[in-house]
Amino acid sequence: MRSNLFPIAKEAWKYIAYSALAFVIFSILDIDLLQIVSFFLILFFIAVYRNPERETPMFQDNSVVSPVDGIVISIEELHSKEYAYKIEIESNYLNVAVLRAPLTSSIENIDMKKGAKLSTSNSLFKKLNEYCEIVFKDKNSNTVKVVHRLKQSFDNINVNTSPSQNILQGSRYGVMLNGVTTVYLPQNFRLNVNIGNELKASQSLIGYFSKK
Repeated sequence: MRSNLFPIAKEAWKYIAYSALAFVIFSILDIDLLQIVSFFLILFFIAVYRNPERETPMFQDNSVVSPVDGIVISIEELHSKEYAYKIEIESNYLNVAVLRAPLTSSIENIDMKKGAKLSTSNSLFKKLNEYCEIVFKDKNSNTVKVVHRLKQSFDNINVNTSPSQNILQGSRYGVMLNGVTTVYLPQNFRLNVNIGNELKASQSLIGYFSKK
């Protein structure tokens, strides 16, 4: 991902600029109510697109950390040769929206699909909503698949990385406002999370790959 060390993610700049322009126009026209609304919109966009610096804890080389801020809402064992566990993490507007690499790896594949922005209560949520699937592979050929799926959101999923790119654990690679992230983990993995755990991107340990 291109360096983005500003305290506000670059995806917010256009929204802040439009809101600031509206604030100036309504101030000139002396429309107090709309002036207040545009001011609070500026604060809202600054808050939801905040981009804090985080120190990544010194986990072992074979560790996997959370790619998002949110709550673990489900953990499922899979009967598959490729993946043994599926973890779902739900995020909302109060969480930091910046996405971070779960492990030091190369990007094997990115599959982005535009779509609807239905709520999780809708039966078509997983079929129709916008999503981005990213496959990470480390130097030991361990593979982790991460699927980001939007809930009701005014912005799209923004991913700023590409296939074959090398990425360090904890590095920023995109932004998702209000969504559900599914992490698929292989057979040789030991989980370190439970349902209900609150996770922080790059700082919360999901678990370790077993040594081969």
